[in-house]
Amino acid sequence: MRQYDDLLTIAALTALTVVSVAYDISVVRQVMGIVFILFCPGYALIAALFTKRKDLDAIERIALSFGLSIAIVPLIGLGLNYTEWGIRLTPILAANTTFTAAMLVIALWRRKETYEEDRFTFRYTVPKVDLGESRTDRALSIILIASIVVAMGTLVYVIQAPKTGERFTEYYILGPGGMADDYPTSYVLGDTKEVILGIVNHEYDAVTYLAEMNLDGTVLWTTEVTLAHEESHEETVQITPPVAGESMKLQFLLYKDGEQYRDLHLWITVND
Repeated sequence: MRQYDDLLTIAALTALTVVSVAYDISVVRQVMGIVFILFCPGYALIAALFTKRKDLDAIERIALSFGLSIAIVPLIGLGLNYTEWGIRLTPILAANTTFTAAMLVIALWRRKETYEEDRFTFRYTVPKVDLGESRTDRALSIILIASIVVAMGTLVYVIQAPKTGERFTEYYILGPGGMADDYPTSYVLGDTKEVILGIVNHEYDAVTYLAEMNLDGTVLWTTEVTLAHEESHEETVQITPPVAGESMKLQFLLYKDGEQYRDLHLWITVND
């Protein structure tokens, strides 16, 4: 199996990413997440499409892997948006893992079907390290190796170190199916329909929010929720318009620290 070292590596990186997300291993999760999203799906697809040595060399495969990954992952996310799972961490991870695994299986099968003399293979080899003959050459080589190790350690620290970015709050409305469409805008007086109201705290502090729904200024519903940093809250809101009318403004206001912070709205029509 040594000739399939590249496929085994992609499989191992994918598995490590899944484990790090499942067990929330922060540093590994962040590092592996970047590698997985930006490289693994693209490389698996390239491996499935081009099985011969003459098709692409190693550098071309690596370069195309990044480009294809950047194209594939958003397309998978777009597809998920039109499913009941939506664009969330678990569905995104599951979909990309499934895609990568499927491409690896196809790549393995196609390579086995390719003549051995034409087959692209990849094997890890341990290079012989020559520190040089003179004392100066050896010292410079050791300094270079130490610099690389320090640089890699610094990169890991920068990735995992907590950073204070922009402070903001996500506030959104989803249709009854959990997607950003199919909003209920047409009613018969007495009808009750639903939307999903979501709040995500990115304020780097605990915040108490007050959400309010009103129809042309008449308050129909309110709720108060306290969220820690990066905590989210979704709630199903039932809408029962009390009066008939056309093009009425149904507002969803969000208050933070007693002041209006966000404003979402739908234009609805209620028939008698």
